[in-house]
This record gives sequence, C-alpha cells and structure tokens, in this order.
Amino acid sequence: MNKKIRWGVLGAASIAVKKVIPSAAESGSSEIYAIASRNPEKAAQTARSLGIDKAYGSYDALLEDSEIDAVYIPLPNDLHLKWTLRAAEAGKHVLCEKPIGLNTGEVRKIIEVRDRYNVKIQEAFMVRTHPAWLKVKKLIESGRIGNLSAVTGFFSYFNDDRSNIRNRLESGGGALYDIGCYCINIARVVFEDRPDRVSGLINRDPDTGVDSLTSAMLEFPAGQAAFTCSTQLVPYQRMHFFGTKGRIEVQIPFNIPLDSPTKIFVDDGSDLYGGNIETIEIEAANQYMIQFDLLSKAILENSNQPISLEDSFENAAVIDAVFRAAESGNWERVEQI
Repeated sequence: MNKKIRWGVLGAASIAVKKVIPSAAESGSSEIYAIASRNPEKAAQTARSLGIDKAYGSYDALLEDSEIDAVYIPLPNDLHLKWTLRAAEAGKHVLCEKPIGLNTGEVRKIIEVRDRYNVKIQEAFMVRTHPAWLKVKKLIESGRIGNLSAVTGFFSYFNDDRSNIRNRLESGGGALYDIGCYCINIARVVFEDRPDRVSGLINRDPDTGVDSLTSAMLEFPAGQAAFTCSTQLVPYQRMHFFGTKGRIEVQIPFNIPLDSPTKIFVDDGSDLYGGNIETIEIEAANQYMIQFDLLSKAILENSNQPISLEDSFENAAVIDAVFRAAESGNWERVEQI
C-alpha cells in the first residue's frame, strides 16, 4: 500500500470544497486523489481549482478506480447509507459525514457491510480528535471539577432557505441530525456511557416539516445532559460541564476556528462574578486535517480507528429515541446494539 492513503471524494459539497479537502491536503498520510460529481464539468472545475489529479462524472466511476484506497462522503444525509455501502462493496475504506445513518437500522447495515468486506468505515465527527476536546476530557478525568453530574449544550444558526438541503425533510434535514447530534456525541464521550432514556421536544417548520427547534434531556447512569439545537435562531454554540467541585465551559465547541486559538474556561465556583475562572487557551489546530490523518494512519497500520461504527450506532440510538419521545410525549428507552 502507498505511504499515503489515496482518497476519492463523492460530491463537491460546500463543506468538502471549502474546508475538508484543503485541510486533508495538509495531512502527511492522506492524498486527495480524485473527486466525482454528477456534473462532469463541475467535477473537472473543482479538481482544477483544488489541484486534484482526477475528476469523474459519476460516483460509480470513481469507485471503480483501483488506485483509490478510501472515499470521503459529504453527500446529503439521505444518501449516506447508499454510497457508504457502495464504497465498501468496492473495497474502499470510508469517511462519511454525520449522520452516517438516519437511524439505527441503517447503521446496522453499515456495520454488516464493514465486517463482510473488511474495510474501515468512520463517521466524520471531527471534533472528537481536536486538542480542545482531548483537553476537556483529560480535565474531567483528572477530577478537576469533581464528579461530573450535568452537561448542558446549545447549538444554533439561522437558515430558512427552503431550497437548502438542511431544510428538506426527505433528505434528512433538520436541527437534530445536523447539529444536535454533536451535543449528544459529546455528552456520551464525557460520561463514557450511553443514556438509559431520553425525553424530547420538537418544533417543526410549518412549511418544510423539518425540526427547526429541538430540546432533549438524556438520563445517564452517572448524571444528566440537556441540550437545545435550532436551525432558525441566532447563531450560538456552547457546552458546559458541571461537577461537584467546579465547571468547564468550551468557548466555540463545534465550529472551532482553524486559524485562531479556542478557549476553555474552568471555574471553581468561588466567585459568582467569575473572578477565579482559569482560561486555558488551546492553540489553533485543523480538526479536519487531524481527522483524515488519524483515519489514514489507522488504515495504513491496520490499527483501531478513532471512532468506531459501534459508537455511531449509540449516537443514532439516542437520536431515534429523541424523535420518538417528541412524538409520544414520554420518556423513551435507548436501543442497545
């Protein structure tokens, strides 16, 4: 195998073109080798602008290229399952944008194809390997804030464009799939567990039907998590972690800037005005590059990848339960793998 993993990209989505592909190009173990679009001219133009060797006018044509080791999938949510399965069947490793499946049933199918074709498949939760989140995890594990008992999160932006893919119900749009999934993921990471049951509230856009405002509570064995996410509120994001001896706040927890430091605030609670808050500054890091680098190294070394599909199943199970809880008005149990 090459010293670098040769990646193909299925689709010329904005996140891929503006953030992920340029970032992956900085990885010492990854090479963006080809890109495909259903529009051949768009594929060729994108390849030229980003210095990519090959351009394909269909996704299948890219998957047939034997020189490609792995594919990155930034397609609309409802296409993640189809093209992840197709890629695995073609013998390609996969990095797929979240949510990798729209429910646990879809993730189960992906786990099955992973095992059948012996490929690595990972959901692209890029925040998980950012130094800021590794630091938060270390602070909590060290007992800096005592016993962690509560997590709260808020993640919002404003987008009421009816033509935008995030506002199409049939494409897997809505706040919970797009951004609420991050709050769930981080809560699971810091509690090192899965919630037993959840409750949920959802407001749906009357025109598009997607959830434009969603709140949920997650009951973990060791504590509670609560979050609100919205696609039609003022842009804002924060995560808070509360323990018996202190709290941690992450300044920009999810869209962490690539070119400037991010801050973690640690408060011992001795001054309600914040006079004793310690500010920990984390140097700028490219979370997209780190994501590609670590997965490519896992492929090259045949070692464990940073985020398993079993982990993705757990996240999907919580999302499923939140949707059910919002419909039933009851607490809903979280499915186990």
